[in-house]
Amino acid sequence: MRRRWLPAPLLSAALFALWLMLQESLSPGHLLLGAVLALVIPALMAPLRPAAGPIRRPLVLGRLILMVGYEVVVSALQVGHGVLRSRRRPPRGRFVVIPLELRDEHALAALAVITAVIPGTVWSELAPDRSALLLHVFDVEDEAAFIDTYKRRYEQPLKEIFE
Repeated sequence: MRRRWLPAPLLSAALFALWLMLQESLSPGHLLLGAVLALVIPALMAPLRPAAGPIRRPLVLGRLILMVGYEVVVSALQVGHGVLRSRRRPPRGRFVVIPLELRDEHALAALAVITAVIPGTVWSELAPDRSALLLHVFDVEDEAAFIDTYKRRYEQPLKEIFE
């Protein structure tokens, strides 16, 4: 019964708080409308929510999150440096095809998010059979080394976590 009325309690709480912050009022009308929206929106959207993925190795997930956070900072500095020195040495941007072993939809979604948050990489295309990924990379000196690093840092931990 609770799941039907409150399928996503944290989302409901966040919607309620966001509504009140946007309205800048704690009047009874705004409290009531915020509560109605916080209950109705997640209930209507529940059929669209994907099933939760199986997380088999939570410690690997923790390490991956820390590594991605570190990579975001390092890549942002590298891209910034590359932009600043672009008159002397233009970046060697190119499309790189990365062969994939991942097939799990949750792992591929996580890989897409990781790729999107790391500066200098853009997820361009996934092969229909999920066997390869096309990325655009801001500056690549050694394509084979980049592929090896990408697979080792991101794909391998995701395989451990989801498959």
